Amino acid sequence: MDLPFTQDAFFALFGQYNAAVWPLALLFYLLAALCVALMFRAGRWATLIVSGTLAAMWAVNGVGYHWIFFREINPAATVFAAVFVVQATLLIVLPVRSPTFRYAAEADARSGVGLLLILFATVLYPLWGWLAGHSWPNMPVFGVAPCPTTIFTVGVLLTGTWHVARWLLIVPGLWAAVGGSAAIFLGVPQDVALLATLAILILFAVGRLSGLRFARHVAADTV
Repeated sequence: MDLPFTQDAFFALFGQYNAAVWPLALLFYLLAALCVALMFRAGRWATLIVSGTLAAMWAVNGVGYHWIFFREINPAATVFAAVFVVQATLLIVLPVRSPTFRYAAEADARSGVGLLLILFATVLYPLWGWLAGHSWPNMPVFGVAPCPTTIFTVGVLLTGTWHVARWLLIVPGLWAAVGGSAAIFLGVPQDVALLATLAILILFAVGRLSGLRFARHVAADTV
C-alpha cells in the first residue's frame, strides 16, 4: 500500500497533536468510565450522556485530528474529517429522535462482546502499543485518536437498541476497514484489532438479518 507519508511523519504528527489536546485524553478516560457505569442503568438521561460522550470524541477526532493535523500529511483526511463530523452528528440526532433507544449492558452475547471491545480500547490497546515500542506523546491515544475511539464506540453501540444502533455502526465499520488495512504499513499492530472489530460487526449484522428473515418466515407460515 502506497501512503503519502512516512511512519516517522505519522508518529511525529501524533506527538504534536497529543501535546495540543492534552489533557483532553484524560477527560475522555473519565467519561468512558462514566459511560460504562451508565450502560448498566439503561435510563433515558444515561443514554443521552453516553451518546453525547461518543459524539464529543468523534467531533474531536474529526476536527482536531483529521482536519487540523492529519490533513497536513494526508489529503484524504479532508474526507475523513467530514465523515467523522457526520458520525458525531448522528450520535446526537438519532438517539434524541428515538425515545425508546437505550444503551443497556445485558446478559447476552452482543453486550458481552461490546464490553470486551471497551476493555480492549481503553486498557489493552495502549498496553499493546507500549509493548510495540510506542511511547508518549508519539502514539495514538484513546478518545482523541480515531482507531481506539472506533473500537470503543463499536463496543458501546453493541449494547444499544439494535434498530438505531445498526445505523450508528456504519461509519465505525467503514473506519475499521480503513484503519485496520493500514495498521501493518504504519507500524501500529494494535490497529489490527479493527479488522476483528469489523468481522464482529458483520457477524452480528448477518445474524440479526437472518433472525429477522426467519421470524418473518415463521409469521407468514402461521397466518
